[in-house]
Amino acid sequence: MKFRLIVLSTLLISMGFQQCKPKEEKKADNEEVADVRGTWTKEQANDWYAKQGWLVGCDFVPSTAINQLEMWQAATFDTATINRELGWAASLGMNTVRVYLHDLLYQQDAEGFLQRMDAFLQIASRHHIKPLFVLFDSVWDPFPKLGTQREPKPGVHNSGWVQNPGKEALLDSTQYPRLETYVKAVVGKFASDDRVLGWDVWNEPENMNNEYYRKMEPPNKADIVLILLKEAFEWARSVNPQQPLTAGLWSGDWSAPEKLKPIETLMVEESDVISFHNYDSAASFEKNILELQRYGRPILCTEYMARGNNSTFEGSLPIAKKYNVAAYNWGLVDGKSQTIYPWDSWKKAYKGEPEVWFHDIFRKDGTPYRKAETDLIKKLTGKL
Repeated sequence: MKFRLIVLSTLLISMGFQQCKPKEEKKADNEEVADVRGTWTKEQANDWYAKQGWLVGCDFVPSTAINQLEMWQAATFDTATINRELGWAASLGMNTVRVYLHDLLYQQDAEGFLQRMDAFLQIASRHHIKPLFVLFDSVWDPFPKLGTQREPKPGVHNSGWVQNPGKEALLDSTQYPRLETYVKAVVGKFASDDRVLGWDVWNEPENMNNEYYRKMEPPNKADIVLILLKEAFEWARSVNPQQPLTAGLWSGDWSAPEKLKPIETLMVEESDVISFHNYDSAASFEKNILELQRYGRPILCTEYMARGNNSTFEGSLPIAKKYNVAAYNWGLVDGKSQTIYPWDSWKKAYKGEPEVWFHDIFRKDGTPYRKAETDLIKKLTGKL
């Protein structure tokens, strides 16, 4: 571990950022455990998956929250909306949701944040829904700030979503011990909790984002995250979670192991279960599944369904069921994240509701955007 941090410090110095000393090796309080587990064997992973049934869900943020911080901070933690909207998910036969956390939430109020996670799990459990929690995320705004979050930019897709860790923490290895504490405390708190499905260690770790944010990103972001992602997997495993760890492939050529980028190889090697994103056609979706079957592990598609990009429920969800692949579409209820608007809304003005919603399933009053879609989901999950 020290070697990797020395390499990272050298990399940051070469990029003109703050020099940082390698962190001292020491055990956290919750690291006093015996026989720290390694990556699951294929047999362990498949035994776990066989007990889950077919997993169907969505990437969830309540409609009243613009991002992870607004979802979880005490002043805006909206249990009434969470309960209502998870009820709508359950009505479709969904049994899981993918939910983003943030390191700053633990730094701000560790005890309160863990209590709110427990409250969320209580609500989800009442609806027979198991969350897949996301620990880190490299997408959208690299400058997260605690406190009152900005209002949505009208007509702009995910105008307030924030990265985790932010750019400042990513480039300052003196902050890595607090990231380590966050991972070990959060995963350790719920490591044996049957209400938790699993841990998605880092969402799209090397994503350089759209043209607006790309100019703010470190040019060697992938190199930095490659080292920190390995650490994050080790931190999570050190507290012996009974649930699987994963990090999802999201771009590139996965047709052969030698075609994977170094960070993709790491993601595959460290994951107990394989996960991926696909926002393309049904044929592309199926191709990805067939490519990833070579690893002999359960497969979770943790993001799909972008209607304007030819990724649809009717195209992808039957294929997911055919291959027993878990399927999480992006979004549930039209809200402050504004993901009914497409990605190009960052550079193209949209006035009023788009004719074709990009993501999401329900309007704010619980009526479906397209009843044919909700009927299809219910039919495939056995709710209809």
